[in-house]
Amino acid sequence: MRESEAGLRERLVDVGVELLASEGVGALTLREIARRAGVSHGAPRRHFPTHLELLSAIARRGFAELADRATSAVEGVDGPRAQLGALAREYLRFAVDRRGMYELMFRHDLLKSGHLGLRDTSLPLFGRLVELVGRVRPDLDARLAGGALWAALHGTGQLWGWGSLQLAVGTSDFDRMVDAVLAVHLGPEEA
Repeated sequence: MRESEAGLRERLVDVGVELLASEGVGALTLREIARRAGVSHGAPRRHFPTHLELLSAIARRGFAELADRATSAVEGVDGPRAQLGALAREYLRFAVDRRGMYELMFRHDLLKSGHLGLRDTSLPLFGRLVELVGRVRPDLDARLAGGALWAALHGTGQLWGWGSLQLAVGTSDFDRMVDAVLAVHLGPEEA
């Protein structure tokens, strides 16, 4: 029985997600994805005319997963500061646990290309961060402060994943590091 075209498209993305998790961004070639999906090396081009389009579809899965994880992390958490802490922790856990996906998701060429609406997928999470920053620090331009916090979280995720930050600061206490990032950008937590 022949696989449906939509089914093959999804399978190619599934294989890409699995390959990314096991071997990293460098392994994501059309040829390797096709081989692992059990189709000819030209088959992916019927669904993804360019390599960027396939990478964008894989990254879109990452953004969906991150959004789900972020939503779950803040459910039942009271107060904007605590929600922001929960969101930041989940963002950093994703960055560390899903390093290849995280790297792919934030590739400038993918976001800039506009394939499959990646900006539409990534911006709502940033919007949630900005909204929470605005509630915690109404005295600041929430979009700028949220951008600065996001940049710090992104850098923290990269450095933590490489093991560099733990060496530099002398601790492997993930929660302490998240608290420090939040304190620098939002001020001390009120007692």
